[in-house]
Amino acid sequence: MHVTRFDAAPGYVAPRHEGMRCLRLQGHEAGPAEQLWLGVSIVEPGGHTGLDASPLEKHYVVLDGELTLIAEADGRREEALLRRHDSCRYAPGEKRQLVNRSAHPATVLLAMPLPAAPSPSPSESKT
Repeated sequence: MHVTRFDAAPGYVAPRHEGMRCLRLQGHEAGPAEQLWLGVSIVEPGGHTGLDASPLEKHYVVLDGELTLIAEADGRREEALLRRHDSCRYAPGEKRQLVNRSAHPATVLLAMPLPAAPSPSPSESKT
């Protein structure tokens, strides 16, 4: 078992995340993980991510407050207002953006797969 206390969770800087404090709860520098990692972000009023796609599936759960989640795929744009305990899944390749349009901070949980480990080169796999 590996426990990460919230007040000891390591912070990280994510590209194109403005007005957000991002913490790792499990995986990466927070501890061992084989399949996925968990993070929490505190999104200040006006805070947001960029509208970007990822090759990995992402799952979000709003823990407190409210966030507008935006998706773009195949030329279609969709928005949804998520409140406490609402969740959203983004497919691989789907553009996503999180925006806090409220006057209060919002807290959101992120779960996503770990990136695939690189395959050994042919010279490394020969024994």
